[in-house]
Amino acid sequence: MEHNYRYETTANWIGARKGIVHDRSTFPPLAFSAPPEFQGEAGKWTPEHMLTAAVASCFVTTFRAIAEISKFEAPGLEVTAEGIIEKGEHGYSFTRVIVRPRLTVAKEADRERGLRLLEKTERSCLVSRSLRSEMVLEPAIVVSEPASATV
Repeated sequence: MEHNYRYETTANWIGARKGIVHDRSTFPPLAFSAPPEFQGEAGKWTPEHMLTAAVASCFVTTFRAIAEISKFEAPGLEVTAEGIIEKGEHGYSFTRVIVRPRLTVAKEADRERGLRLLEKTERSCLVSRSLRSEMVLEPAIVVSEPASATV
């Protein structure tokens, strides 16, 4: 059985290089602007930030799903996504997105498994897989248990 899912948003121009994006549900509207580098207004969400936010948030939700299915407990996960934009033959585009997950595991024995699940998440994240940009994973694993002292 084939499944299709649709997600629709609408953006409205409100002046200068800024606007409002919304959907048909109860989500609050989100004000956005072009980035200041492209004559936009500072302090507002930009399409560029929304793209990297989509990558980071997709990574978090995908990891949590994979961890749950794998019965893997992790006390914490923070994901930073950095998009690199370069001017090429056809104009500006994202050429690379660097995903930096910082996974906290409960004990040293969980480190290797946590890394494997992060790598699986990178291959599974719907948003990342949909982009033409090079995807780079730079994971960090933090162990929350204190290291045992050796004398």
